[in-house]
Amino acid sequence: MKHLFVIIFFLIGYLNCLAQEQERDVNKSVDSLYKEDQFYAGVTYNLLGKMPENVSQSGFSLGFHLGFIKDMPINKKRNVAIGLGVGYSANSYNQDLLIDKDNMGNTTYTVLESSSTFTKNKFSSHLIEVPLEFRWRTSTASDYNFWRIYTGFKIGYMFTHTTKYRGDLGRIGYSNIKDFNNLQYGLTFSAGYSTWNVYVYYALNPIFTDDVIVNGKRVDMNAVKIGLMFYIL
Repeated sequence: MKHLFVIIFFLIGYLNCLAQEQERDVNKSVDSLYKEDQFYAGVTYNLLGKMPENVSQSGFSLGFHLGFIKDMPINKKRNVAIGLGVGYSANSYNQDLLIDKDNMGNTTYTVLESSSTFTKNKFSSHLIEVPLEFRWRTSTASDYNFWRIYTGFKIGYMFTHTTKYRGDLGRIGYSNIKDFNNLQYGLTFSAGYSTWNVYVYYALNPIFTDDVIVNGKRVDMNAVKIGLMFYIL
């Protein structure tokens, strides 16, 4: 995950350099049919909503996101558009819900009583996503620095996930447990000026299926992501 963090920020820097080069050349060729923001890369702090009683997050949970969105202007000024794309998302969630298996191979869920008994307890997910956005901006054919507000919906397929525990119980890890909801979807919002944009994602469905029970109650935890999103042509 740390290596992915470095790669994404090198990518952001590279794409930003390309944008500056395009802006320097804008006076040479102005495209009246211009499009905006067709590549994106971002980093988020991942939160868990609707956590069961006594479950809490610990440590720093990160998400990394990148992809391509087809920008399709829908008005003459080309400052209102629909965006449809495809992307990749990697996420980790550090918390104190232990995911293990009993002697029969059944998955169990237990709330860890003290953070002092473990050094790591998290689950991670990797998704292919399809974002759909309604886009408003103040751009023109010759202005690469502008205000934007993008709202939309994102659907993702979790093609792999892992769980990791390190502590008094030893080392425990699993992958592709059937209790995870492979289909994830939610609302998105990003707004900002030029390179820097605040980004929020709120999942509309839970991370786990209805089969996951803790203390007699269904676990309805959902993902909430808050961070920065970078856009480039």
